[in-house]
Amino acid sequence: MVDWSNNDVLDLLSGHSDDANIERIAFECLVHGLTDSRVQSLMNILQWPSSYRCFALGGTPKEHAQSTEQALHQVIHDFGGTHALVGATDSFVILLACEESAVRPEMVCTSVLDSFSSTHALYLSSERENLEGAALAIHETMYSLQAAPALQTLPRPLRGDDVLPERALLGDEVAREELYVNVYCVLQGDGSDAANFETVSTFLHHGGSLEATAKELNVHPNTVRYRLKRTAETSGWDATDPRDAYVLTTALAIGRMRNRS
Repeated sequence: MVDWSNNDVLDLLSGHSDDANIERIAFECLVHGLTDSRVQSLMNILQWPSSYRCFALGGTPKEHAQSTEQALHQVIHDFGGTHALVGATDSFVILLACEESAVRPEMVCTSVLDSFSSTHALYLSSERENLEGAALAIHETMYSLQAAPALQTLPRPLRGDDVLPERALLGDEVAREELYVNVYCVLQGDGSDAANFETVSTFLHHGGSLEATAKELNVHPNTVRYRLKRTAETSGWDATDPRDAYVLTTALAIGRMRNRS
C-alpha cells in the first residue's frame, strides 16, 4: 500500500522513469488530492505548461478499461493535444486534459461517448486552472460518478450542479462548500433580502405550499410567488422546482449547521 502523503510517492520512480509510469504516478497523486512540489515536479517532467486550463471527464468503460484509456489518448492526440493524464480508479476511467489546440471539454466529451457505458453516468467537470485545479477536476469527477446512481434520470454528460446534494451526502467537502457559499450565502445576501430568504425557507419547510407559507408569514400568496421568483433570479435555484428545492433544502441545512454559533 502506497502512503500518498509521504515521500515514497517519488520513490516509486526508482528505475521506472518512463513517461507512462510518471503519468500513472501523477494521476494517482491527483486522485489522492496531492498538489505539492513533488507532484509539480512530475508534471514538469511531463512538460505540462506552468499555467494552463484543464478539465476532467470520466465514466464506466464500455468494455475494458485499457481500451477506453487508449481511446481517450487517441482523441486528445487527434485534437492536437499533448498533455493528458488517463487512469482507472474504482470502476471508472478518468481523463485529465489540458486545453490546447482544439482540445475543448464539449468536443472531447462528444468524441468519447462511445468509449463509455451508455447505461452509466458520464461526467464532464468544470474548467479549472493549474495543478490545484487539476486535482479539483478529478475530485469532482470521482465524487459525481459515485453519486450518480442516486439520480432517477441521468443527463449525458452529467455536470457538477446535477449532483451537489448527493456529493454532500457522500462527504464531499468541496460540494458542501459550494452549497454553502454559492447557494446558502447567496440566498442570505447582504441582509437586505431577509424576507426572501425567510420565504424560501418557510416554503420549503411547508413542502412547497403557497397557502401555508403565506399564512405563516402573514402575507398574500402572490407576495410569496413574487419573492420566490426574485430568489430564483438572484440565486439560480427555483424553490418551486422539485429538484432545485432539494438543492436548496440541502444548502439550508448545511448553512444552519455551519452557522449554529
